[in-house]
Amino acid sequence: MSERDDDFEFDFFDDEPATQEATQRRPAVRPRPGGGGGDGPRRPSVRMRPPQGIAPLARLVGLIAFAIFVVVILVFWVSSCRDAGKRNSYESYMEEVGQVAAGSAQIGRELNTLLTTPGLRENDLESKLRGLAQREEQYVAQAQDIDPPGRMRPFHQHAVESLQFRVSGLRGLEGAFRETAATTRDEGQAGSLLAAQAQRLIASDVIWDDLFKDPAKDELDTQDLGGISPPDSNFLENPALAEQQSLSSVWQKLRGAATGGETATGLHGNGIVSVTAQPDGQELSTETENTVNAGPDLAFDVAVQNSGDFGEVGVAVTLTIQQSPQPIVKRSKIDLINPGETQTVTFKGLGSVQFATRTQVKVDVQPVPGETNTANNSFSYPVIFSLG
Repeated sequence: MSERDDDFEFDFFDDEPATQEATQRRPAVRPRPGGGGGDGPRRPSVRMRPPQGIAPLARLVGLIAFAIFVVVILVFWVSSCRDAGKRNSYESYMEEVGQVAAGSAQIGRELNTLLTTPGLRENDLESKLRGLAQREEQYVAQAQDIDPPGRMRPFHQHAVESLQFRVSGLRGLEGAFRETAATTRDEGQAGSLLAAQAQRLIASDVIWDDLFKDPAKDELDTQDLGGISPPDSNFLENPALAEQQSLSSVWQKLRGAATGGETATGLHGNGIVSVTAQPDGQELSTETENTVNAGPDLAFDVAVQNSGDFGEVGVAVTLTIQQSPQPIVKRSKIDLINPGETQTVTFKGLGSVQFATRTQVKVDVQPVPGETNTANNSFSYPVIFSLG
């Protein structure tokens, strides 16, 4: 066989499919270029192919990275939903408690008005106290139906206790007024019995503040729930009404109303001690002209003293700036003032006063039943308002 025949035969088999398949497993033999003599041995050459594992590995790494990204997003989403759910839960709870707190505080204001209403009859007082207690019981039931968030449960229980103390105090006052009306003529003894019941109302405010509101606020801060605040609920606007002397005066007024007059002899009456323009602290004079700085914080303090022998309730005080064409009239009330006591009533938010014009500031204290000397119940002060 000639050298030409040998070359032909090799190329033939190299084109066969079997031979092509074999080249994928071992290097193919090719003639060296410029290989000298034709009858020398031929050195095999290596056919290079790209690695087959890089693309799948890259895809695997990409999938893992994407999976991690999805997990992180899910974690943040779940955390965000959980935080939003927690905030909504606490906001909803505080809103429900706030409705109860506001309703209960309104009953306290009505009690304050009731005890300081002149001329009230014993039976009317007891009936109104009974009605207030029944309404307060409804707020107790409403509070018990509220489902607080887990960490608020111990504090919520104290809020319920506070409301229960208010029911107890109202019921106790009703019973004490009824009992003392039938069994005693001593206002001191009556006042002591009434004060013992009224202390429950003071205790209710302490429980609300110290055992509910303050610790609930601390818990909200701990959980980083800014912007949510526990509601306040003050039952006694004037804690002095729960004192023995104050309730003795209330009881005494009831006895006088029941008998058509006071049962004890003595003096009744209040008087104006002074009128002071604020914020300068300028005490007004009735005899000389007063130049008053009418800045944005203008106010008048009226000091009233009980010059009688009995406590007085619901004392009305009126301040009038007699300017034209429309006078400025402000009214206030002293809930209860005891014998010898001086209380200050502040009138502010007076509106627009007229400048550089002489006017009168008139102060009146309404006479109380049995008051005979009213000479110090009303004074007028000549005033010119300026801008300082």
